[in-house]
Amino acid sequence: MNKPLRRIAIFCGLLILTLLIRDNWLQYVKADTLKEDPDNRRVLIARYATPRGDIIVGGDPITGHKETTTGDFKFKRTYKNGAMWAPVTGFVSQAYGANQLESIEDGILSGTDDRLFFRNTLDMITGKDKEGGNVVTTLNAAAQKAAYDGLKKQGGKGAVAAIEPSTGKILALASFPSYDPSTIAGGSKSDEEAWAKLQKKNNPDDPMLNRALREVYPPGSTFKVVTAAAALENGLYTDADQNTKTPLPWTMPGTTTPLKNEGNIPCKNATLRVALQYSCNTVFGKIGSDLGNDKMLEAAKKFGFTEEQFTPVRTSASVFSDDMNPSQTALSSIGQFNTAATPLQMAMVASAVANDGTLMKPYMVDEIQTNNLDPLEKTTPEEMSKPLSAENAQILQSMMETVVQDGTGKNAQIDGIKVGGKTGTAQHGVDNSENPYAWFISYAKLADGSSPVAVAVVIEDEKAVRDDISGGGLAAPIAKSVMEAVIGNKK
Repeated sequence: MNKPLRRIAIFCGLLILTLLIRDNWLQYVKADTLKEDPDNRRVLIARYATPRGDIIVGGDPITGHKETTTGDFKFKRTYKNGAMWAPVTGFVSQAYGANQLESIEDGILSGTDDRLFFRNTLDMITGKDKEGGNVVTTLNAAAQKAAYDGLKKQGGKGAVAAIEPSTGKILALASFPSYDPSTIAGGSKSDEEAWAKLQKKNNPDDPMLNRALREVYPPGSTFKVVTAAAALENGLYTDADQNTKTPLPWTMPGTTTPLKNEGNIPCKNATLRVALQYSCNTVFGKIGSDLGNDKMLEAAKKFGFTEEQFTPVRTSASVFSDDMNPSQTALSSIGQFNTAATPLQMAMVASAVANDGTLMKPYMVDEIQTNNLDPLEKTTPEEMSKPLSAENAQILQSMMETVVQDGTGKNAQIDGIKVGGKTGTAQHGVDNSENPYAWFISYAKLADGSSPVAVAVVIEDEKAVRDDISGGGLAAPIAKSVMEAVIGNKK
């Protein structure tokens, strides 16, 4: 080969090598980046070219799909009872992306997850169209309906979270007001208009807010369950019927301000049982002050406070502050000051007590499946912490059961079922100027001693008459209906 031809051959070889390097760079190094690029329309077209897998509750899909008649996206998502299930499913939209389970499990549902490779390859060989896999949830359809219907009937804003104490399975997750994800699933003008109406700036009710997981409220007197657990675990008191050393009035340390109780109730030197039964601020405020900020913070953390939970949908972190003085700790120990919690967090509190002191990690995805229902992954229940001993948990159970039997939680009584609970009416607004939040947390126990469900309900009703707002009056009946729905399925 002469010199000019050799130079041309070398140059052409270098061009081919450069093309190979560039091709491999795009296919292997930049593949994920290009695949996730929102401007890569081919990825979106491929995503909506095949039917999306379903989210399953109790063996039945709560999602679906249908073919579109316009545009280059072949399929779009549909939802059954969309508003009821929105806090579980989230949405997936041709125009606005996805959130919650629809986003977290998108790879499975859209069929692009590597775990579906064998199934997709087999379908390609057999000529079957590719379909997404399924996400099987832990949710209980009857409990979810009871929760959503109860909130809807109440008419204000609110949320419900229910857990199976022995496993951590989330049984209900309702939020109101809500929205139907079907209305924003496409990319049409009507979807655009529906999206605009749902935005908080246009709708102060904020229907897209998942209040069960992402909103934190002052928990009010429901937090006294945590304070009682801290008192028992730290040996401040060892028995539910032991008199506490609580004067009446009790002035918060470092102040001249007495902590007030609601009404004329028997709180002077009350036992823990009586103090929880009548919801004595003085008793539990003094317990928090006596234990101090560090011990109260430690107790709250064991129940899950200060950390986000991943169900797998991420929750907001519930709040119990550090570096508080004794009077601030007293107020925080009755669920006021800086203390704030999601409904799921307070359901976790009731769940741990019901489960003899063991808190199981909450989760809502039970199983991942291929499109022909073959299991790919199964969630194993996992212990999260042990906030209190079995002995102390049983003491606290007896106290919470007194609240329902003879105290402020009578509206949660269920014939033939042992129910434990705690009401709460949490101050709201500057100087308590706005309507308070109504809370109720509870659990149910069957005759064999097992506890199939723990529930938390919060109601924020701006239109209600202030004096009519109470946890026992507004929230307890909803908790009762959720517990009955679960128990009915257990019988």
